[in-house]
Amino acid sequence: MSVFNHEAFAGHEQVVFCHDAISGLKAIIAVHSTALGPAAGGCRMWSYASDEEALRDALRLSRGMSYKNAMAGLELGGGKAVIIGDAGKDKSEALFRSFGRFVEGLSGKYITAEDVGISVSDMEIVAQETDHVGGLNSGQAASGDPSPFTARGTFNGIRAAVRHRLGKQDVRGLVVAVQGLGHVGWHLCEELHRAGAKLIVADINDDITRKAVSAFGATAVSCDEILFCDADVVAPCALGAIMNEQSIPRIKARIVAGAANNQLSSASDGDLLRLQKILYAPDYVINAGGIINVAGEIIGRYDRTLVDSKVASIHDVLLDIFIRADREGRATSDVADSMAQEKILQARQRQMKGTGAGRTVKHVA
Repeated sequence: MSVFNHEAFAGHEQVVFCHDAISGLKAIIAVHSTALGPAAGGCRMWSYASDEEALRDALRLSRGMSYKNAMAGLELGGGKAVIIGDAGKDKSEALFRSFGRFVEGLSGKYITAEDVGISVSDMEIVAQETDHVGGLNSGQAASGDPSPFTARGTFNGIRAAVRHRLGKQDVRGLVVAVQGLGHVGWHLCEELHRAGAKLIVADINDDITRKAVSAFGATAVSCDEILFCDADVVAPCALGAIMNEQSIPRIKARIVAGAANNQLSSASDGDLLRLQKILYAPDYVINAGGIINVAGEIIGRYDRTLVDSKVASIHDVLLDIFIRADREGRATSDVADSMAQEKILQARQRQMKGTGAGRTVKHVA
């Protein structure tokens, strides 16, 4: 498996392969950038088809976290971890404690938290081995599950997209197709339902889909249909790479705005969405609410008012991206990438000059 020549490796500072034969842990920790501060990003547990697939996911997610934290105005760099395994069958205290020891071995360069397949209780176990954990239920600055904040930021981003593309100030009466009803997707449905949107939903878990139909009056469709149904907004809230050459021409919605990471299969898919006249909310901008919340915990002085203000500002950040993309005739994803890269480059230059250097911030447990 080639790492240095991997298409997603560019810009990464460090990749750590973690293995513990006793607990069965197989994990990858990718640190993309520490220019703005310690690399913060969640840990995902997934049954990858191959080690190469796991590496690609870790690298793409890590880079996305660098861009996300930069665009959110946080003093954090970007990193990500993936644990290879079935979250429904392979979890154990020994596995998470082993992962915690690997995180501790990075001495604060990487700070972990929840992601797909990982719960707050799992991170509580990790925290028995390292202080470099966010999104906990216990501790001096604990803030709990970040999912509601991710959902609220995504809701704010959908409002921005609706305002820019449809000329509406709210989502009342609009049809929103939500793909994935995990922690974030479910909370997003709550936000949208409360605001008067009509919901179409799909999830691999039939029980949670039926629950959404009952709770929100939603219409359920299959996972194969959800991206292509008649809707004003498609909100991907499952796994990534679902926007590609095959799927984009079939999308009927005028807006794609959801919480899933790495929604574009490749950079060129942002241009394809633009050519199809579909407004795309760059994923790492719209889904930053969770890391904004966790950031308050990481620095040890959690301020809910400040967190809520930053999550609300996602609306205006996206509006700026949309306006600039229209003015310059560029894909929104390309504009967001350029803005994030410039912020990281400026921080790196300050770091090299010895002023405003990235700091290692230890989580206060």
